Amino acid sequence: MPKVIQYRNKCIGCGICYELQPRLWRMSRKDGKANLVGGVNHKGVYILSSKTYQPFSDAVEQSCPVNAIKIA
Repeated sequence: MPKVIQYRNKCIGCGICYELQPRLWRMSRKDGKANLVGGVNHKGVYILSSKTYQPFSDAVEQSCPVNAIKIA
């Protein structure tokens, strides 16, 4: 089952993930970083399975300039 994995501490807040999949990402007003909607926090790593949400785009993973997003 595919999962989206976000290493939020690496995020620089560029917003590319939000631009590509606005239903899956939100930009935090507090620190400007991306939040994975529905992601479960495991010590700063957020994980969302495909059962929880829509199929995931490889474009988001490839577009992240700091490799903070992985599709596994």
